[in-house]
Amino acid sequence: MRTTDISDQHIAERLEQSGPGGQARSLARERLSGIHRIIAASGLILLLLTGAAGISHAATPGAAPKASQPQDRQHMLGHDQRIILIDAGHGGIDGGTSYGDILEKDITLAISRRLFLLLRADGFDAILNRTGDYAPSDENLWLRSRSRHLRDLAQRKELAETLPANVVVSIHINWAKSPSKHGPLVLYRQEGRSFLLAKTIQDQLNQLYKMKTAPVPGKPFYLLNKITATTVIVEAGFISSPADRAKLCTPKGQEEIAEAVANGIAAYLMEV
Repeated sequence: MRTTDISDQHIAERLEQSGPGGQARSLARERLSGIHRIIAASGLILLLLTGAAGISHAATPGAAPKASQPQDRQHMLGHDQRIILIDAGHGGIDGGTSYGDILEKDITLAISRRLFLLLRADGFDAILNRTGDYAPSDENLWLRSRSRHLRDLAQRKELAETLPANVVVSIHINWAKSPSKHGPLVLYRQEGRSFLLAKTIQDQLNQLYKMKTAPVPGKPFYLLNKITATTVIVEAGFISSPADRAKLCTPKGQEEIAEAVANGIAAYLMEV
């Protein structure tokens, strides 16, 4: 994981342009502190979960790499030079949508953690923005706004811009009044690369869910409007659907969803 891409001077110089010198330097330190905590936490979760979960993608110590191992894929895809930010939706006080005592924030974190491990095991430079049950707004000490929701979204956007991320994948769960409404949906920022990423992820999720849904532009969404990187929002299924809950709420189903998203990201990177 690269930390050399992030420097005090880099962030400070960007913030100096938007306010008085003293205030900008103070804000830069606050933003930098939050960014470094996220990067450190991503490294910690990698160590903890690979040791505890026994992910099959993890390299075996002392084993000789095979032709299809991450070393070769990394060279082929060039993803050692691209940062993928995984945005685990909601968290903390913000539970997201729900069904009974099942909360969106818990499902998005579980899928995002698995996605992070899969990407890292394949050699991708992935970062997970939330490693526990807290809201990113808790770490936003720089935006002077009374709106917790706005501070939350701004913190997610700022991390993507500061890294800087090349690809942002935001994981969410859908809800509908009718329990018959089901299946995944990928929303994309209205530009070519984001559409390509959305399509490759949607194709993989469609295979998993046995559907033929097309990705759609996400016009009203803050992250899709504000982040300049290739960005998509993955609605991994409907919490209101009994069929979808069977996937969303079980470790096996969460792993299958994470694998589908990871495969979609890899397919996109091969195209571009």
